[in-house]
Amino acid sequence: MKKRTYCNPVGVSRYTGLLLISPFIVGTLLFTLYPFVCSFILGMTEYDNIRPPEFIGAENYRRMLDDDTFRKSVGVTFKYAALLVPIKLVVSLLIALLLNLEMRGIGLFRTVFYIPSILGANLAAVIMWQYLFTSDGLVNQLLELIGASPVSWYGDPDRALFVIVLLRLWEFGSAMIIFLTALREIPKEYYEAARVDGCGPVRAFFSITLPLLKRVIFVNLVLQTIAAMQEFNAPYMLTGGGPLKSTYTIGMLIYDEMFHYSDMNAGYANAVSWVLFVLTAAVISVLFIVVHGGREGDDR
Repeated sequence: MKKRTYCNPVGVSRYTGLLLISPFIVGTLLFTLYPFVCSFILGMTEYDNIRPPEFIGAENYRRMLDDDTFRKSVGVTFKYAALLVPIKLVVSLLIALLLNLEMRGIGLFRTVFYIPSILGANLAAVIMWQYLFTSDGLVNQLLELIGASPVSWYGDPDRALFVIVLLRLWEFGSAMIIFLTALREIPKEYYEAARVDGCGPVRAFFSITLPLLKRVIFVNLVLQTIAAMQEFNAPYMLTGGGPLKSTYTIGMLIYDEMFHYSDMNAGYANAVSWVLFVLTAAVISVLFIVVHGGREGDDR
């Protein structure tokens, strides 16, 4: 029996594919895996960015147990994520439902609603936000117009965190786009059949739209939770972690330990970074267990 041979009409080498993806492989090794490993090693050292690192084992992790600032930052981070993520998902889904309507000029509206996410928590947006919520800012001026007393938005710990939540809530565009894409994939025949059966818009939303968006909602939930756990820019630029460290997130603690404090300890900062990684992974794992575990039980 003759051995079958295969021709290669374009002369493509078996190593061509590897060559084409080599920039990605090199970039991953140099800019992801190498810093990842170095961060873990530095987390077990005492390092002030000047003198050579000194290996101290798990001392940085033991220090966290007695660090009130670390415990405070963990509590603030979890509180911030618990406030922001559900509200952001609800708002982005509602906006996506509105932008899914068939009407003239809807493309322009979609662009306008996405612009805040492009701006992000940059300096211009933060300055605008600071003006809105200062003692004589626009928000307090509107409160005075309706006869209410001005509010000290940055002087109260709960209100200061709420202002940061509002700033990030304003950037709902990424979650909205994901929801909008999923909504446009739902066959219109489902809604037409529902109308024939006498199903109203509200019932159609809960009976058709939400069940078909379960996977997309979970994806957005995971993405927004990861982003909230890593929050740094908004509280750093808006409140500086105050008042009384009520907006002091883990990201701010890492930054201060790495660059800001007089007794800088990059080793401790890297150890805190790894704890943040573990906490985030734990939260996402719990979400997976709650969502997919319950689904498996329903399937059975």
